Amino acid sequence: MKRLEGKTALVTGSGRNIGRAIILKLAEDGANVVVNARTNKEEAEAVAAEARALGVVALPFVADVSERQQVTSMFAAAAEQFGGVDILVSNAAIRPRKPFTELTYADWEWVRGVVLDGAFHVAHAAVPNMVKNGYGRIVFFTGDGAFTGTATRSHVSAAKMGVIGLARGLASEFAPKNIRVNVISPGRIDTSRDMAWYPQGGMTDTSDIPVGRLGSVDDIAAATMFLINDDCGFMSGQTLHVNGGTEYF
Repeated sequence: MKRLEGKTALVTGSGRNIGRAIILKLAEDGANVVVNARTNKEEAEAVAAEARALGVVALPFVADVSERQQVTSMFAAAAEQFGGVDILVSNAAIRPRKPFTELTYADWEWVRGVVLDGAFHVAHAAVPNMVKNGYGRIVFFTGDGAFTGTATRSHVSAAKMGVIGLARGLASEFAPKNIRVNVISPGRIDTSRDMAWYPQGGMTDTSDIPVGRLGSVDDIAAATMFLINDDCGFMSGQTLHVNGGTEYF
């Protein structure tokens, strides 16, 4: 029997890149999956088809995690299809650049809405079923920039640090209910991305990465599975840095 057989996992932002890799790892381990994309239905359906080929049931769902009603609808669909969500991976994010003196409140709200409010919305929707079943695994995502600070991304760093606070609070509150909550902070990962957010091309530089290469989406998916499975059953409220040995402090 596979370790996650009988469980259902929902991964936000899973139409491509890291989210897709996590979906496929979950499916390989026997979990049924909900594949979420913000707008691209075709991507979500393609990843769902890949998961089904691994022998699980997959539900593609288009929802913007910054919109609470859309999140509510997605979890209602998951409940109807699977009875609820046992494993939540909150991966959806945006990383726009803008000098702080040019930042508008609308810019601030946009980033906070996806990164921090989105994490709150999906966790708030998932936790009641986890409490009822006495089992839950939640993995949030932050990023190196939250720890180093990144010029023209103060709003992103702030939102991502907020996710760590949310995770620590939930980990403490729900540990007695067998719900573990952790955070992954990926370093520089080899993915397709909107290069308008990286005008200097810095996401391809490996000169400051001790292991000498970019991370892969499978590196992050493997770390996610470590946090979900019982290999680290005594670990909750922690941030796992998967960054090739990069130091910030």
